[in-house]
Amino acid sequence: MKLPRDVSGDELAKRLRVFGYQVTRQSGSHLRLTTTELGEHYVTVPRHDPVKLGTLAGILGDVAEHFNLDRDEVVAQAFGK
Repeated sequence: MKLPRDVSGDELAKRLRVFGYQVTRQSGSHLRLTTTELGEHYVTVPRHDPVKLGTLAGILGDVAEHFNLDRDEVVAQAFGK
C-alpha cells in the first residue's frame, strides 16, 4: 500500500491515536508519542510539513513492529485506505 505523501507531523500524531499514542512531550520541533497498549512504546515525530517519506515509513514501521502488524495494516487503520 502506498504511503500518503502530504502528511504533517501534527496530522500523523493525531492519526496514531488509533493505536493509543498520545503526545507526552515536545522538544523543539519534535513530538514524543507514547502508548501503553501491549506494553509501553514511544516514537518521535518531527513537526515538519510534510514529513519526509523515509521518516514516515520508519515511524509506521516501528508502530507496526510494536503491534505485530504489517505496515500496510497500520497505514489502513491510521489513514483509512
